[in-house]
This record gives sequence, C-alpha cells and structure tokens, in this order.
Amino acid sequence: MRRIVGVDAARGLAVLGMMTAHVGPDDHGPVPPGGLAQLADGRPAALFVVLAGLSLALLSGGQEVATGTRLVQARVRILVRALLLFGLGELLVLLGTPIAVILPTYGLMFTFGCVALRWSRPSLLAGAALFAVVGPPLAQSLATTLDGWPFAGVTDLAVGHYYPALVWTAYLLVGLAVGRCDLRSPRLRAAGALVGVGLVVLGHGGSWVARHVLGWPERFATSAPHSSTTFEVVGNVGVALLVLAGALVAADRWPRALAPLAAVGSLALSAYTVHLVAIAALGPAVVRDPTVGSWLAFLVTTVALCWLWASTVGRGPFEWLLHRVSTAAADVGTRDEPTGSPSRVG
Repeated sequence: MRRIVGVDAARGLAVLGMMTAHVGPDDHGPVPPGGLAQLADGRPAALFVVLAGLSLALLSGGQEVATGTRLVQARVRILVRALLLFGLGELLVLLGTPIAVILPTYGLMFTFGCVALRWSRPSLLAGAALFAVVGPPLAQSLATTLDGWPFAGVTDLAVGHYYPALVWTAYLLVGLAVGRCDLRSPRLRAAGALVGVGLVVLGHGGSWVARHVLGWPERFATSAPHSSTTFEVVGNVGVALLVLAGALVAADRWPRALAPLAAVGSLALSAYTVHLVAIAALGPAVVRDPTVGSWLAFLVTTVALCWLWASTVGRGPFEWLLHRVSTAAADVGTRDEPTGSPSRVG
C-alpha cells in the first residue's frame, strides 16, 4: 500500500492529539468552553478511526475495489490485523494506566469493516448515518440493560462509555467512503473542507439548539467529548474532514516541512503503544497532574524518534509485525484461490 504524505500527516496529528488529551495540561479557558485543551479531547481519537477506515479502503484497492483473490487477501489481512490489535490493546490495558485504550475497539471495528469493503460510497455513508443516529440511543439503552452481565469486557467494547463500537463504527465507514475517492482531486478536497465546516456547525450548533431551545435531555443533546451522541459524531466527522483536507493540501505544497509529522503518522501504532508504556513507567501523576514540560517532552520526543526511525529504518516495529503476520496469513489462506480483476464500485 503506497503511503500518502497528507494522510500520514493527518494521522500524525491524531496521534499527537490523543497524546495531548492524555498528558496535556488543561488551561480551563473560556474559548472554547473548557479551554483549548478540550480540542484534543475525543476529536483526535475520532480522526484516528476515520483514517483507519481510509486505510482499509486503500488496503482493499482504493478507488478500484479489489475482487477475487485480492479481495480475499485484503479481508484476511484485515481480520488478522483486527486480532493482533485486539490482543495488543488488551496487553496495554493490563499496564493499568489511567487511559482508555482504543485498540480493542479498533479490532472489533476492523472485523466489521471486512463486511463493508465492497459497499458503494452511498451505502457506506448511509451506514455511517445509521450508526450515528441509531447507535447512540441504542448503545445507552443496551449499556443499562447489559450492566452486570457476564462478559462485561466484550459488551463494554460495543456499548461502553469511551469508544462504543456501536457508535464509533460511523467514523470507520466515513473513512472507508473517503478512501474510495480520488484523494488527489482538488475538488474533492475543497468539498471535504466545506462539508467539514458544515458538519462542525451542525453538530455543535445543533447540540446548542437541542439543549437550550428544544429542551432535549443532556445525555442525548450534548456534543461534549466522548459523549458519543449523534451531535458529537457529526461534529467530529466535520473536524476529521477539515483536518484531512488541510493535510492533503499542505503535503502537496510543503512535503518536507510535514515530513516529521508524517513520520509520526507512518509509525502511529508504535508511537501510541510506546507512549502508553512510558505513561505506565512514569506513573499516573503524568496524566492526573500534567505539566507543560512533561507534555512537550512527550510530543518532542515522539516526533524526533519517529522521524529518525522513519528516515533510517522505515516501517515501525509494530507496523512491521502487523504487515508481516497479516501478509503471511493472507498468502497462505489464498494460495489456491482463483484470481480476479479489479472493478470500479460507486
């Protein structure tokens, strides 16, 4: 899969944004409500999932959706990656950091993503809308109903508080739809930016109207980070489209300037994993009582190490493991499958 600098730069922003949400200081400012630190809460993780969907699209042919053996190989690779991400996520949970680890939910959503690989763009967007509208109230209802049931860990992935797959799959499907488009098209980038602005206004403005004018309950009407309401999902998708459009344009104009950020994005899994290990080693105080110094140390160290590794070694260690194992599994599993030619969908 050919790397796209703009996509890597957007993914790098997502990684550094999640890192800021974990170890960044809270400025408690009035604009936006809660301070600038609030911008890093929830939105980078949503961007991370949108870009994951985009990566699944690229892995399965991009605009030209794979068929035959190539489609089977793509599905096997994605399923193996889902299993590995789930396992890695559960290991990171065992570190006991005060961080909600997103990787187990990633694994669950990747599994569903295999089902949607051949959906057309309208079908992907319709599915995303369904998860965004029906998912939040259904997840809240199921979370109450399933409270105390066996296998709480599995149900928490589907309907839990921070990353409920029943809602967050909307981000994955949006990313898949974007990945089925021509990312080099200036018209697509302009349209993405305009739609992004509209969705940000609709999400957060609609939340204000629902709460203050229509009197809807807070649990359905808020757009607060990690509330996983329809309004938050709409606003977060808008932010993701804006960031992606901006990163693609900036990467075309200033590729060298964006190289350090793109390096973080190309080593996103390694950077995310190592920063959680570092938090476990430093202790919970780095999260609960963060300082500007510790936050900057995380960011600068991450960018420097990723840039050095990408420039000298190439693929990150965890990325190499995912690629090697999933590719080997796909080659073995499809050795006797008939080949097929790619076809255009959507």
